[in-house]
Parts: sequence; structure tokens; C-alpha cells
Amino acid sequence: MLTHTSPADDFSYGCADDGAGLPARVAIFAEDERLRRQIGADLGGAGFRSIDGGNLRSLLEGPIALLGDVVVVDCPVSGARGIDAMILAGLARLDMRVARSGAKLIVATNLAGLDDVFAVLDQSNPQILVSPSRAERVIAVGRVMGEAGAARLREMGEEDRVALLRLSQQVEAIAHSLDRLSHAPAGGSPVLGEFKRDYHAPEGGLVAGFGAAAPRPQEGAALPDPQVVRQIIANRQARNRFFDPALFGDPAWDMLLDLTAAHGEGVQVSVTSLCIAAGVPATTALRWLTQMVESGIFVRVPDPADRRRAFIALSEKALAAMSGYFASLRQPVLQAA
Repeated sequence: MLTHTSPADDFSYGCADDGAGLPARVAIFAEDERLRRQIGADLGGAGFRSIDGGNLRSLLEGPIALLGDVVVVDCPVSGARGIDAMILAGLARLDMRVARSGAKLIVATNLAGLDDVFAVLDQSNPQILVSPSRAERVIAVGRVMGEAGAARLREMGEEDRVALLRLSQQVEAIAHSLDRLSHAPAGGSPVLGEFKRDYHAPEGGLVAGFGAAAPRPQEGAALPDPQVVRQIIANRQARNRFFDPALFGDPAWDMLLDLTAAHGEGVQVSVTSLCIAAGVPATTALRWLTQMVESGIFVRVPDPADRRRAFIALSEKALAAMSGYFASLRQPVLQAA
């Protein structure tokens, strides 16, 4: 095992900890040894101690003796065959091991491998990165360390998780800007559609789950024709022809609309497809998707024909809430006397 230390220069940081005053330790697994060394050097510069865990086959060979506080795995897809079944088995095993140990898991892949990776990682609540830049990897480690520290102090509520999510997005936006300014090489996070961001909560605050004061849906309220919902989605996307797309960004709502239309059409929605519908970088969309699952708005639906796949759908409560929302839009507006 190799231990990376930070370079002795003016840009190195002090030793990072996990929020409880303990030195942070990160285990790195990747096929490319140069990539492992690069990740280790980047983490060392940020004050994290890293351990070279070896290639992905190391996840399959015997017990994982030393996981670290955070486990970073690079698992991209090259070619059209998808991720090797043995590698997926190793990821599933690691997922269960991490969940039992209380460590944190970060897995990097690309769009071609996203559905496979998402399907097998269902135990440890991992952070999934899609074609991340070097800065995004370091930010992800810092984020999960912060979450671990907060969890030691007290249980995080929904408002805490949403606040942390929005803060993470703002930091990620800065990282993207720095990558562009420094002419980072190809391989950074893909932009799905236009690069749209809006980190300010709408009036009344972001709904993390279901509003306690929201009116109950009318009896018999039904979802509109899916073509109507698709037209709403098209209208939202049409704004980009007239305004700067950076003015808009509401991934949670865009995903809700897409799943509402898909429900009416009777089609299943993959994780990759839903991330594209969100209109933000895939890594950002995945964090929102995870929050929506934890809040009970979305549910994971295993593919009975392929255990390596999982679809996303609206929960029964979310369907009722969307039905009530569209029913309220059809109610006449009362004019003030």
C-alpha cells in the first residue's frame, strides 16, 4: 500500500479531519495506477491521507483489510459492453462492506456506466460522480467528510441535508468555473443540455419532502394527459432560446415533470434518462435524485429482467401530490371584490 503525503509548498493545507478531530483517511481504487497517484496527490494537497488500494480486481480478491474513512473507486465504461459483471459484483460487495463499517463511498463512472453503477449501489448511500474533474473528486471527499462529522454530532434532518446539498452545488459551480478558466483537459463533468443552475430557494423555501400545509388533492383528481405535461416541459426548455440558461435551473421540478409524463405514458425511466431530463450536470442531478428518494418522493424500481438495472418512479404520495397540483391549476381564480 502506498501512502501519499501533501507537497511541502505554500499551497498545501493542514491535515484534514473527519469532523471529530481524527485524521481523514481515503482508500483509492482504480485500474490506472497513474490516476490513483494523481488522486492521491490531489487529496494530499487538501490535507487528506490516502491509501493506494490497487486496481478494481482488488475488490474481489479476499477481504478488504483497510477501507479508510472514505473509499474512492474509479469505474468508467470503455466500449459498448458496459461494466464487467465481476467488477459489478465487487462493487456490490464493497457497497455492503462500506454500509456495515460506517465508511463513506464515492464511485466515479461515466454516462455509459451510470445505470449499472446506480443499480448495484443500494446499501451505503454512496456519492456517484459522472466523469468528474480533479477538483470535483476532492470536493466530493470533503463533502462526505463533512456529512460524517455532522452525523456524529447529531442526526441530520431534511432541512440540514437540503442546505448541505445547495452549499455543495455552489462549491461545485465554482469548481466548474475554475476548470474552464484553467483550460482543464477533456474528461470533466458532461453538461446535460444547457448548463443551468439556480441555487436560491423559491419563495417559501425548497420543498424537501411534502409540504405539511399543502392542500389535500381533490377526490378523484387525476394527472393530465402526458402530452400536456410534455408540452409544459417543452415550454420550459424554450426559455433557453430567449434568455441565458444560467438564469434557470430547477432539477427537482424538471425530474418530477418527466416522471409524471412517463407515468401517464406507461414507460419506465432509467437513471441516465432522468439525469438528462434534470438539465444540469449528471453529478448534480444524481445528488438531487438521491435526496428525492430519501424524501420519499421518488422510489427505486428494480428491473425484473436485468438485476443490474434499476428504474426511478414517483411514489404513491408523489403521484397524489402531482394530481392535486394540476387539479389546483384548473380551479378558477377568485377575483378580489
